[in-house]
Amino acid sequence: MHHFRPAPPYFAGDCMPFYHDGVYHLYYLLDENHHQGLGGLGGHQWAHASTTDLIHWQHHPLALAIEADWEASICTGSTFWHAGRYYAFYATRKPDWTQHLCMAVSADGIHFVKSAGNPFLSAPPGYSPFDLRDPFVFADGAGGFGMLVTSRLDPYPLDGRGGCLLLLRSADLQTWTVEGPLLIPGGGPSYLSVPECPDTFAWNGWHYLIFSLGLQTHYCMARSPFGPWEKPAVDLLDSPLAAVMKTAPFHGSRRIGAAFVGTRQGDRDAAPVQWAGNIIFRELVQRADGTLGTRFVPEMTSSLLPGGLTALTLDRLTDGVSGDGRQIRLFAPESLAAAALDGLPRDFYLKCRVAPRAGRARFGLGLRGSGRFGGSHYELAFEPALRRASLADQVIFEVTPLAAPFDLEVICRGDILEACIAGERCIVNRLPEQQGERLFLFCECGEVEYEILRAMGIPAS
Repeated sequence: MHHFRPAPPYFAGDCMPFYHDGVYHLYYLLDENHHQGLGGLGGHQWAHASTTDLIHWQHHPLALAIEADWEASICTGSTFWHAGRYYAFYATRKPDWTQHLCMAVSADGIHFVKSAGNPFLSAPPGYSPFDLRDPFVFADGAGGFGMLVTSRLDPYPLDGRGGCLLLLRSADLQTWTVEGPLLIPGGGPSYLSVPECPDTFAWNGWHYLIFSLGLQTHYCMARSPFGPWEKPAVDLLDSPLAAVMKTAPFHGSRRIGAAFVGTRQGDRDAAPVQWAGNIIFRELVQRADGTLGTRFVPEMTSSLLPGGLTALTLDRLTDGVSGDGRQIRLFAPESLAAAALDGLPRDFYLKCRVAPRAGRARFGLGLRGSGRFGGSHYELAFEPALRRASLADQVIFEVTPLAAPFDLEVICRGDILEACIAGERCIVNRLPEQQGERLFLFCECGEVEYEILRAMGIPAS
């Protein structure tokens, strides 16, 4: 399922993971033509797959399908289990573009029956009828239930900044009372201020609130379920192209997130990223101070690999390179040192130990390379002095392990390239054009050693 995309002509949109009774359910929006279905209204429906081990997946019929003329799109929502039944809460976009909240119930989490009372809620006074979606339902800790809904205050004193997470309460999951905004993040103008696809949960003494702004997933944290919320120094969960990540628990107090990586328009590296594409998964990492990171899901990474190591050969492209295909040292105190490793196919998994030495080095890997370095590769670069990592045009900040030795995992599969840094920070990009099979190593103005721990080809996506 890692890098999963439904069979053409479909793509995967917003993910809605849910866990109950040992089963991890992944509901997701089935998309055709990048949100252009039914004249741009979406035309989305809920698709469904499930697993008990994150390796073997069962694909189910559509959980929620378009069945009536007024349903122009079955939008994002959440699943909740209570008193022997599964409840699916979701938004429906009507042909007039207004959005309304709906509900369906199921005995098995697979076959849902929509409520005869749908829609059960439309935009209350003072809120935009075009922004009422993404309901997320949770137990409120007081014997009742809460619901967070993407909404927008209209009017609002600051133009374009009224996006909010609206809080609703219920005693029975049937009748809901509007309490008011739980969070007004501000954000940028227009749609960038509207927090989408909320997710809230408690984990080891902390409460977390996840939401997306412009598809980028952010989070804040608190010691109580309704705040006050604290914004961490790095509030972006994973990296910019891991769109609309939501999470669910898994065995052993783990949390597994799911997001989509949009395709590039026209399959060009520099083209805009489109809505919907492939699904990626991440395991959440909770640090000692409560802040969150992400890493590759070990079971899913292992399931990609056929076993056996690939023999690599070292090509020294400059002075300052020593070692062999497993241990490589680059020494360039005043210049650039570069080498190439040959033997990996286009689609591969790599794990290495990276050990920076003295100096203010900039170092990294050149992925999908060809020729003699130049610009014929995708640069995965690390800058310890700036605490910054980048993968081509994608950048993440405050990456703190870079000055000390750290483990690095890289997956290149199809046009999705991703890396996991020190088991707690991930970065992903969609890069269709380069097709080379050389792995470059480089270091500028410093010294770094690479130890290749595992390297092998993986099946194409």
